[in-house]
Formats: sequence, C-alpha cells, structure tokens
Amino acid sequence: ELDAYPWPNPDYLDFTEIYEEIDRHQDKMVFTGVWSPFFHDLTNFLGMENCFILCYEEPELVKEITRRIVDFYVEANDRFFRGLGDRADVMFFGNDFGSQQDLLVSPELFREFFLPSIRRLIAVGKKYGKRIMLHSCGSIYRVLPDLIEAGVEILHPIQAQARGMSARELTKYKDKLIFVGGIDAQTFFVNATPEEIRREVSRVRSLLGPGLVVSLSHEEILPNVPPGNILAMAQAAHTKEEWK
Repeated sequence: ELDAYPWPNPDYLDFTEIYEEIDRHQDKMVFTGVWSPFFHDLTNFLGMENCFILCYEEPELVKEITRRIVDFYVEANDRFFRGLGDRADVMFFGNDFGSQQDLLVSPELFREFFLPSIRRLIAVGKKYGKRIMLHSCGSIYRVLPDLIEAGVEILHPIQAQARGMSARELTKYKDKLIFVGGIDAQTFFVNATPEEIRREVSRVRSLLGPGLVVSLSHEEILPNVPPGNILAMAQAAHTKEEWK
C-alpha cells in the first residue's frame, strides 16, 4: 500500500516567485525554506490517535511512512537552498509538538520517532550554511536540550502561557538559543493596556535579551488586538536598554 501511494514529487516545485520576493528584502535578515510539517502530515495521514497507537503496535510502519514524507521535504529544501545561495540567512521550518500542558508524545517517543527527522532537515540547512530556526507551538520544554543538541539555534514562537515556556523558565537556555516571541498573545496582548505592554516587553527583554526578537507568542495578530497595543510593543522593542 505504501509503494502504491502517490507520494509528492519535488520535480513539480518552482521557487521562482519566492526567490524574487526574497530578492526584494536583501537589506533585512531573511528566514525561509520549505515549511516541512512532517509531524502534521504523518498524523493527518494516519489519524492522530491511530498514529500514536501505531508507534507502539507498528513502530516500523510509522517510521517508514515518516521517512517517505521527510524524504520529500529533505529533497525540496535541498533544491530550494541550492538555488537560493547566499540570499537568505536562516532555514525556518516548523511542527507543533506541544499542547498547552506538555508534549503531545512522551520525550522517549519524540526522540525515537521524530527527532531523527528534525536532524535530517537541519542537516540540509547546515549544508548550505544557514542558521536553524524551529517553530513549535505549545509546551516543548522537556525536549529543548535534545533540540539544541540536534542543532536548533533559534526558537519560535515561545508560547508564554504554555507549561515551562515562560521567559523566566527559559533563561537557562539564553546562552544556547535565540528566542523569537515571548509576549503572550493568548490573553495578555488582547486585554492589556499599552503601558502594560511596554512593561512586559521590558521584563521579557531583561530576562531573555540580547538574544531575543521581540514578538508575540504566535505570529498571528488577530482582529481583537487593539492597534495601540501593537504600536506599544513596537515602540518598546526599539527602546534602548541595558542587557542583564
């Protein structure tokens, strides 16, 4: 059945428009790459609950399906960065491995089934001299040492209300990671006053700076966010402060 399945073909990929967009922003740091959500593809392919059960009952099947999915993303990223050259700084890809409270699987299952694929993708970025930026929503603090050891250098989006992911709790990794995010978007950014926003930005910067890109705990700014709060965060991010 796996052999008969129509797996995606990287020969159909055309990066022309993306290269043109990147060329328009060469005065800025560019983070890019094929998103590579292999974990989501896998759980969609099998059904999430069924996938996790099969990790115990048919582990080799899960690993083989994962390998075929990741084969595509490895080849796609290799072709993308080969054609891109030095026009971008960072390889950015993502999978959401955490819930609000914890990982979606145990750290042991994560290391056996999913960390090897992360390593394969990171190897492509390293091959082309890119810094490695990983996106994962949720609580992933229990595998942060594994991700750092695998080569992750930049972490996004720092879901501040997720267990173990507050700025204070992440200070132990400030010499090993650059953080993008950290300003809670679940409730705080929606309900706070501009002055509260400015104080929170200052607090998070004091904990995680200077290796911090001030941003929300998710990249999306929804319509229920007051415009004044967006402006307050931007102003506070540009305020000169002494790093601790």
